[in-house]
Amino acid sequence: MDLGQVYDKVNFNAAGVLFSVVKMLEGLSMDGYDREAAEIGTEVMGKGNMPGVVIFTGVIEEYADMGRTLDALKAYKRMLASKVTPNAYTYSVLIETLAGDADPKFLVVAKKYMLEMIGMGMRPNALTYTAVFKGFAQQGKTEEARQFLEDMKAKGFEPDEKAVREVLMGRRGPMVRSLFNILFGK
Repeated sequence: MDLGQVYDKVNFNAAGVLFSVVKMLEGLSMDGYDREAAEIGTEVMGKGNMPGVVIFTGVIEEYADMGRTLDALKAYKRMLASKVTPNAYTYSVLIETLAGDADPKFLVVAKKYMLEMIGMGMRPNALTYTAVFKGFAQQGKTEEARQFLEDMKAKGFEPDEKAVREVLMGRRGPMVRSLFNILFGK
């Protein structure tokens, strides 16, 4: 599927549009961005307008679901070129997609956008930052991960141990131990 087909699926398919809106509103609300969720809800339901951030994020998610990380990144860059500002949910979708790809170059890009997100005054949720640190652990880059955590902390970020435990619930093994070692020194 090319960008036009993905865009059409997200934008012109009523179920696709509704699904994108609901996922974004739930994601924003769960992460404490109730005001932003309400603004988007009002725009969609009250005014009948579909904000560009919803459409572009839906396209990014669609590519992510297809395992097409590079296309998801291209859609994000097209979003920025279109002067559409990402919200916390957009960043989460993008960062998790990038960090979850086996290609190490995407982890570098995930780091960039994680710091950008924090710099914009948004806080990544536990699922998002755990995905990035899982990427480091899978690549055996423990020291780089620790340095990145220090860079994040310098911008005011602090990992939440309880939230990370919830994300990793039921998982055990060297990966989980490595994540807790990196994030919490345990």
